[in-house]
Amino acid sequence: MEKGRGTAASSTHVVVIGAGAWGGWTAYHLRSRGIKVTLIDQYGPGNSRSTSGDETRGIRSSYGDRASGVLWTPWARTAIDRWKLFEEEWARPFRTSFFHETGDVIMRVTREPFITKTVELWTANNVRHEVLSGEEARKRWPVIKADDITVAITEPDAGVVRCRAATQAVAAIAQKMGAELVIGRVRPGPIVNGTMDGVVLDNGTVIRGDAYVFACGPWLRKLFPYMENRARIPIGHALYFGVPQGDSRFQFPNLPSFNFPGVTGWPMLPVDSRGFRVRGAIAAAPPATGTRAPAPSSSPVAPDPTLQDPDLSSRWTNQDRVDGARRFLAARFPILANAPLLETRACHYESSVNQNFIVDHIPGASNAWIAGLGQAEGFKFGPVIGDYIAQRVAGIEGDPVLKKAFALPTEQYERPPG
Repeated sequence: MEKGRGTAASSTHVVVIGAGAWGGWTAYHLRSRGIKVTLIDQYGPGNSRSTSGDETRGIRSSYGDRASGVLWTPWARTAIDRWKLFEEEWARPFRTSFFHETGDVIMRVTREPFITKTVELWTANNVRHEVLSGEEARKRWPVIKADDITVAITEPDAGVVRCRAATQAVAAIAQKMGAELVIGRVRPGPIVNGTMDGVVLDNGTVIRGDAYVFACGPWLRKLFPYMENRARIPIGHALYFGVPQGDSRFQFPNLPSFNFPGVTGWPMLPVDSRGFRVRGAIAAAPPATGTRAPAPSSSPVAPDPTLQDPDLSSRWTNQDRVDGARRFLAARFPILANAPLLETRACHYESSVNQNFIVDHIPGASNAWIAGLGQAEGFKFGPVIGDYIAQRVAGIEGDPVLKKAFALPTEQYERPPG
């Protein structure tokens, strides 16, 4: 057997495709183990087409609404600890700040199952938290209009990370540790006798290693045809609004990140003052009684195929989304109802039919891996999932429960008719 082929444990040079949150942290942890790394990204770390290209991401462990919450909650807590360590070690050398301990509050009109299950998971994992009445929540955060809220739960040490800045920093640190960064688009090389033989750049250059990790988010569907109906790549939109001049109530550290049904967000971070962040919206009110609703179209518009292609999809946030976010502000943060819109961000996120991450061999290749499908939550797990991927590539299988949970799903989404 050729040296370095066929067994992950023999990997001395790993090629990581994708320098986003998962790929960058995988490169970081592989280099920490002394393994040679070539890190390839077609547009560069933290680029605006990437899933890691937004400006901020929430870091929390409230997963009472997820089937995988039992696995994710302790992992998310470990991730919070590691983001804090990353801040302590690297904020000063970069002369900036990455992690902000905002705390997180989830407010609901009734004590719905999400609240109950999240508290159960927190209690089981010894997570410091609070359960507040609506009255207590209104006293603590008077800028939030919460007259109808009866219950709120908090995770005091949750926070927000400056996503793009952190992604670029992790890639830079990996390079400082000896990883080589290559900017270019690749396609998988041939699989010969059960092992992948290189990846090929657009210019024909072949880059070979002992193992390959494809951590390329929504591009997995383009690289591997069998992923097309095992993954969905919807686009999420985040909007950043200007806070009133001289009013610190909507800035860190005076307001936590927040969660209402269908909407999340957080205060402005003073490092770069992008703005008050809102993701999600409140739907428009239905037509008044006696008003005729528009008749449904007899020929529905076919979905735009470019929206399923991360290279071609438009990231423009339309007025309907802006209006919906403003309805949320008017309902919950009325002082900001007419705040200026400073910028918007949009990115594909990846969901799988089994609602869990994938860290598994590419079918037929013992030295090549798929690592992806972050379920719109993957960024926060970067420091942990990167370590896990590095271990798997190094031949350490670890917890069999995780290995089974992160296996490539055999089931597929139902194909649309026609």
